[in-house]
Amino acid sequence: MISHTMLVRFADEIPDAELEQFLTDIEKTAKATGALQSFAAQRHIPVPGEESIPAFIASVVVKLGVADVDALAVVFEAPAVGEVFATWRARRPFDVAWVNHKALA
Repeated sequence: MISHTMLVRFADEIPDAELEQFLTDIEKTAKATGALQSFAAQRHIPVPGEESIPAFIASVVVKLGVADVDALAVVFEAPAVGEVFATWRARRPFDVAWVNHKALA
């Protein structure tokens, strides 16, 4: 199992309903590839004063689970997945950092 963990930082605060739709759109299109085995996401929990720290502070963390690198490539190459990100980026600009990894101990 490989996890594709994304840290997504929206340029501006995003309302809960819009964030839920963003996550639903990602999950739905990734599942449609047939390669997705698991999906989980959580909004960032802010700590007072963190905005003064020069760091990439994500709005949400998203974890997609796939069987192997080939399955991850299927998700990455799916046109519908790319379209979801392009549509949302046009509507609500965001940056993404990610890491592909095996299970954390």
